[in-house]
Amino acid sequence: MQTPPEHAYPTHWEADVVLRDGGTARIRPITPDDAERLVSFYEQVSDESKYYRFFAPYPRLSDRDVHRFTHHDYIDRVGLAATVGGEFIATVRYDRINDQGLPAKDPDDDQAEVAFLVQDAHQGRGVASALLEHIAAVARERGIRRFAAEVLPANSKMIKVFTDAGYTHKRTFEDGVVRLEFDLEPTEQSMAVMRGREQRAEARSVQRLLAPGSVAVIGTGRAPGGLGRTALRSLLDSGFTGRVHAVNHAFPEDLRRLDPEDVPAVRALREITDPVDLAVIAVPADSVPEAIRDCGEHGVQGVLVLSSGYAEAGPDGRERQRALLRQARSYGMRLIGPNAFGLINTAPDVRLNASLAPRMPGAGHIGLFTQSGAIGIALLSGLHARGPGDGGIAGVSAFVSAGNRADVSGNDLLQYWYEDPDTDVVILYLESIGNPRKFARLARRTAAVKPVVVAKGARHNGTAPPGHAVPTVRVPDSTVAALMRQAGVIRVDTVTELIDAGLLLASQPLPAGPRIAILGNSESLALLAYDACLTEGLRPQRPRVLASAATPDDFRAALAEALAADGCDAVVVTAIPWVGEGAAVSPGGSEGAALADALRTAATAQPQKPVTVVHLAMDDLAETLAAPAQPAEPQAPDGDAPEPAARPTAPAPPPVPPAPARAPRPPAPTGPPPTLTARQAPPVREAEADPPRRPRREPLRIPAYPAAERAVRSLAEAVRYAAWRREAADPGRVPEYDDIQEAQAGADIERLLDRLTPDVPSDRSVPVPPQDAEALLARYGIHTVPVLPAPDPDTAVRAAARLGYPVALKTTAPHLRHRPDLGGVRLDIAGEAELRRTYAELTDFLGSPEELRPVVQSMVPRGVDTVVRAAIDPAAGAVLSFGLAGAPSQLLGDIAHRLIPATDREVAEQIRSIRAAPLLFGWRGSQPVDTAALAELLLRVSRLVDDHPEVVGVDLEPVVVAAHGLSALGATVRLARPPATTDLGPRRLPVY
Repeated sequence: MQTPPEHAYPTHWEADVVLRDGGTARIRPITPDDAERLVSFYEQVSDESKYYRFFAPYPRLSDRDVHRFTHHDYIDRVGLAATVGGEFIATVRYDRINDQGLPAKDPDDDQAEVAFLVQDAHQGRGVASALLEHIAAVARERGIRRFAAEVLPANSKMIKVFTDAGYTHKRTFEDGVVRLEFDLEPTEQSMAVMRGREQRAEARSVQRLLAPGSVAVIGTGRAPGGLGRTALRSLLDSGFTGRVHAVNHAFPEDLRRLDPEDVPAVRALREITDPVDLAVIAVPADSVPEAIRDCGEHGVQGVLVLSSGYAEAGPDGRERQRALLRQARSYGMRLIGPNAFGLINTAPDVRLNASLAPRMPGAGHIGLFTQSGAIGIALLSGLHARGPGDGGIAGVSAFVSAGNRADVSGNDLLQYWYEDPDTDVVILYLESIGNPRKFARLARRTAAVKPVVVAKGARHNGTAPPGHAVPTVRVPDSTVAALMRQAGVIRVDTVTELIDAGLLLASQPLPAGPRIAILGNSESLALLAYDACLTEGLRPQRPRVLASAATPDDFRAALAEALAADGCDAVVVTAIPWVGEGAAVSPGGSEGAALADALRTAATAQPQKPVTVVHLAMDDLAETLAAPAQPAEPQAPDGDAPEPAARPTAPAPPPVPPAPARAPRPPAPTGPPPTLTARQAPPVREAEADPPRRPRREPLRIPAYPAAERAVRSLAEAVRYAAWRREAADPGRVPEYDDIQEAQAGADIERLLDRLTPDVPSDRSVPVPPQDAEALLARYGIHTVPVLPAPDPDTAVRAAARLGYPVALKTTAPHLRHRPDLGGVRLDIAGEAELRRTYAELTDFLGSPEELRPVVQSMVPRGVDTVVRAAIDPAAGAVLSFGLAGAPSQLLGDIAHRLIPATDREVAEQIRSIRAAPLLFGWRGSQPVDTAALAELLLRVSRLVDDHPEVVGVDLEPVVVAAHGLSALGATVRLARPPATTDLGPRRLPVY
C-alpha cells in the first residue's frame, strides 16, 4: 500500500451520499480550516448528545480540543465530517490504539477507537450509518482491521448504529460502559445492510422528486411560450394536486397572480412563505447558480433544470455542469438535468407533469426513463397512440427524462421502481452507463421481480454522447447485449421494440415455455407468424386456420380451445377483416369491437397464459383491445358460466422449470419469485426480500400489433425473460476454495503496484513480469506450465534437460505470439540433436533469436486449445470471457462472456454457449475433454478479479483442456490502482 506523506489531504475520501430521508450530504476529511465550523457545529448540539459523546457535561470545546479535532495525519488519526450547505451536521474520528487501548506507536497496530457526534436536528436521517461506512473504508485503507467504541448504555441509537452495520462484533459491559469491538472486513451481511440502506435512501430521494407537495417554476416568462411558461402550463393542465408558484425576478413589483393561469407570482423564491419541494429551473445557464443558491437557502428538496448550455456545449459547459452539481449537492438537493425534458407522475393523488410534454400520458404501470428528450417524446407519443387514457394498455406510472443526467440517473430510478407497487414494467433508453457495475447489480435485482427493457443508443461510435462524461465502451456491442441478458435485462434495438415489448409485458402474464399456438382467419398471416416463431427460437404448433368468414364466436371458441391445451404456453391470434354472408357482424367500424370482446372472453378463462394479436386493416380491434374495459363473463364449453377471473398484469413466472413438451403444465402463480440468499450470485449480496406488491384486479387488455414479426419478437423476449426468471430462482453459487490465499495475494499486489507504478498515471495499467504473474496466479490455484528462455541453442538444450524431453520450442515475439500457423511453434522435440536442428530452422526462417525471443516448454497432454480471459471494461464492468483459441475466437468472434463474479451454474452455461462447444464434448467421436476442470479454472479467475479490483486483466492462452485435467501454457496479468469510486466500496453518488 502506498502511504501518502503525512498531512497530505486525501481527496478520494470525499463523497456525496444520499441519506435515509432522501436528502444528500457531503462527507469529507476534516482540515485545520474547519475550526470555526466545528465550534459552530458543537454549539448546536444538545447537552444530552454532548454528554453521550464525552461521558460528562462538556458545554464547550477548548482551543486545545478544537486543534486536536481539526488536525490529523490522515493515517493514525482521521476525522470525517458530514456537511450540508458547507456546515457540519455530524463528525466521526478514529485514533489508532495498541492492545492496551493506548495511542499506537507501532505502525503494525491494527486497532482504532472510533467516536461519533451527530447534530440533534439531523439525528434519525442515517448520517451516522453513512459515516461509519466511510470511516471503516478509510481505516481499512490505512491498515486498521478492528474498531473499538465505548458507548453509554442509554445511548441506544449509537449502539444500534454499530450493531446493525452487519460486521462481526463483540459486546461487553464494564464500569457502566458498553464496549463494542468489531472487525472491519466486509461480510455478506454488512454488504447486504449497506445495499439495503442505499436502495431505501435513493428510492426515497426519487420519491420526493416525483411526489412534491409544492412546485415553483423559476423563470416563468411574462408572455406565453418559452420553457418556463410551457412547464407551468403542463403542471396546471395535468391537474397537479399540490401548490404551484411562478417565479421571475422581472415580474412587476405589484404583480401577485399570473394571468391567465391565475397562480401566485413572486419575484424571488424567498417571498414564498410555504415550503417548496421541487423547483423547475428554466433560466439561462448563467443565471442558474443564483437560482440554485436561492433554492438551497429556501430548503428546496430537489431541482429540475431544463436549461441548456452545459456539457453538451463543450468543455466550458462541462465545467459549468460540474459546478452546478457541486452547488446543488452542497445544499442536500438532488438534481435532474441539466438540459432535461422533465418528469411525470400519473398517480391520482399527485398528477404531476413537470415536463415539456404536450399532454399528460394515461395512468398505468409502465415506468419510463430516458436520457434523451427526443426519445422521451417518441416514447410518450408511441404509447399514447397504442392506448390513450387512464387505465389503457399503454398507461405510464412515472416518466423521467434526465438530459445530461449529472445527478439522477437510470440507476436511481431502478432503485425506486424496484419497490414501487404501481410499476410493473421498467423501460429505459440509455445513451451511456455511468456506473456499469452498479447498473448490472440493480438491473439484475429489479429483473428478478419485474421486467426491465433497455434500448442502448450510441452503441457503435466508441464515444460518449454530448453531455455525458462517462467511460467509453471497449467491448463489442454484442458483448454488452449478452451481459445485459445475463443480468435479466431485455435488450432491444429501437424505440418501436421498446414499446412493443413493454406493452406485452405490462398486460400479459409471462409464458411458461416456448410452445406457441397460432390461429386466425388468414393462412398467409398465420404462416408469417409461424416463420417468425422459428426465427426467434420458439416452438410453434401448426397454425389453425379459420375460414375467412369466421365470426367472433369462432375466434372465441378456437382461442379457448388453444389456451386450454396442455401443450400450449402462449397464443398468437391473427386477424383480417372477415367477409361472407354468414358473418355475425357486417364489415365496418364495429367488427373489431366484436372480435375484441370475443377474444377477451376466451382469454379470461385462462388468465395464466399470454395472448397477443396480429391484425391487418383492423385498427378498431387494436384500439378496443388496448382500452380499459371490464372483462366479459367467460362461457364454458358446456354452457356453464365459471367465476370471472382477474387477469394478472404484473408478470409472474412459475417457480419451477417448464415441463417437457406435451406434459401437463400447472398454472403459473402470481407471486414474486423466491428470495435469493447467501453467497449465491451477484444479486444475492445486496438483495433483500421482494418488495411489497399491491394486489390489483385489472381490466383485461390484450396487445395488438400490425405485423407478425413485431408480435412474435415481443413474445419471444417474454419467453426468454421468463426462462431467466426461473433460472434466477437457483442461480448457482460462487465456490469457496480452501487453497485460495486471498490475503497473501493482496499483499503481493500491493508490493507489485509499489514497484511497477511509481511514475505511471493512476488510470493506466501495467503488465506484471512473467514470474510474478505466475506466483500471483498460483495464490488462487491457477498453475501455468513453466517456460524457460532460450536465447541461444546451448541455453535451449540446458533448459530442455532441466524440464525433460519431449519439449516444445516457441517464439514469444509479439507478431508471432499465438500464431502456430506461421511456424513459430515446434512440438514433440524428443532429443538434443532434434532441438538444435529445430532451433536452427526457426532462426533461419523467421529471424534472429533476439527478434524471436524463443522459449522452451514441457509438452502437455493433447486436448482442445482454449482461451480464458478476464478484464475490467469501463462500460461493461468486470467480464469473464471464454472461447476456443485461434480462428473460432479471433476470426469468428465465438466467445462467451459472463459478469464477474460468476457462479458455477453460469460458468457451466458459458462453456456450452459457444458455437464450437461440441468440440469439447466428443464431436464426431472425438474424446470429450475435462470440462469440470475448465469450469473450475474459470471460477478461480473470476474470484481473483472479484476479490482484487487492482487486477484489471488476466489472459490465459492457450489453455489445453485434455481428457483429464488442463494445462495453461501462457499467462499475462495487468494491474492498476483501483479508481477511488467503485461499486465495491461505501455507498456514494457518482461524479461525472
